[in-house]
Amino acid sequence: MLRIPASIRDAIVAHARRDHPDEACGVVLGPEGSDRPETFLELTNAARSPTWYEFDPDEYKRQVYDRLWDRDEEVVVVYHSHTMTEAYPSPTDVSQAAEAGEPQAHYVLVSTRDPETFEFRSYRILDGEVTEEDVEFVD
Repeated sequence: MLRIPASIRDAIVAHARRDHPDEACGVVLGPEGSDRPETFLELTNAARSPTWYEFDPDEYKRQVYDRLWDRDEEVVVVYHSHTMTEAYPSPTDVSQAAEAGEPQAHYVLVSTRDPETFEFRSYRILDGEVTEEDVEFVD
């Protein structure tokens, strides 16, 4: 189960709506080994595409890797949006998760295909297998 602050959910959804019609992407960090998402980091979709995302490698190093080393944090959530489809990992998403090397991460997808509402779902993606998990929003 992913327990995530409602304020971080709102920040992820706001980022997804702002970048629509392109996919938005980013991460949420937390203390190493805690499984607590605490620090929201909005990143740039270097692909600038409505159908896939790609982290900018220089930005990722600066914003994520350097911080992980300095503060004993880890990636707890990897998120991105789907702009035209449901919030379910595509085959590309599954292969990117395998390449990312973040087996502890929750993979959050937000669908912005309906301008009046959104879908917010979380998955574990291990060895190419996708498992949806419950999400609890906390204050």
